[in-house]
Amino acid sequence: MSDPTTKILTLVFFLVLVSQGYSECSLSDLHVTQHPTGIEINQNPEFLVIISNNCPCAQKNVKLECLNFQTVEPIDPSILSVSGDVCIVKGGQPIASGDVSVTFKYAWPHTFPLNPISSDSVC
Repeated sequence: MSDPTTKILTLVFFLVLVSQGYSECSLSDLHVTQHPTGIEINQNPEFLVIISNNCPCAQKNVKLECLNFQTVEPIDPSILSVSGDVCIVKGGQPIASGDVSVTFKYAWPHTFPLNPISSDSVC
């Protein structure tokens, strides 16, 4: 039989391992939604993009697929910067859990798929 101290330490160690496994974020925790604003910019419909993080941990270095992304409306590069077919969100700064303050607008004849392709968990 093991003494109570060993049992308690074993239980604590197990709980730490389990909790760390649940705190890792995945790309499915990042949600990108787009909605038309009803406004036209240079005869192009404007779209509002909202990026939210549903993971309990913050996520940094968030990158989106931005294949052929274009806009006639300027976007603040501290919010979204385009590098080839990859968009970097907030200059790589963390997006907090439940944070929906990452928004931007763009104007083009159609929407672009802005799918998350990578991020790092900050727990």
